[in-house]
Amino acid sequence: MLIMALFLTVGLSSSFATPSDDLNEIVKTSFRKDFKKAELIGYETGKQYTKVTFRMDEMVLFAFYAENGDLLAVTRNIRTTQLPIQLLLDMKKRFNGDYWITDLFEITSEGQNNYYVTVENESTKTTMRSSGANSWEIYEKTNKK
Repeated sequence: MLIMALFLTVGLSSSFATPSDDLNEIVKTSFRKDFKKAELIGYETGKQYTKVTFRMDEMVLFAFYAENGDLLAVTRNIRTTQLPIQLLLDMKKRFNGDYWITDLFEITSEGQNNYYVTVENESTKTTMRSSGANSWEIYEKTNKK
């Protein structure tokens, strides 16, 4: 489930759905309980989850819920300055030169924070995930065509 949420966040992090009345009532109730002061922006329903986009404390966040209302994960896009310093230093060591960041987000699930970053150059696209707050591991690497 968590990996599915990750892929959807990476792939859909810039799209916003419009709220309507057909949001699963169980998910809606859970969302209102979990995020009392949040402003619902939209949601997207998948086969095994619902992605809720909302604003809270001037941040846009994404919550992923199972059909039964269980909160699976919460994600937010972040800036490199919001990374733990050791992750930032490790990333800069690995990717110096002509690389640029195309996606960076924090995911919180089961009380743990992890980070995912996608860096690209003209020939490769690499997604890494944090393994703790000190280092990265390669999650996916592809060559561009």
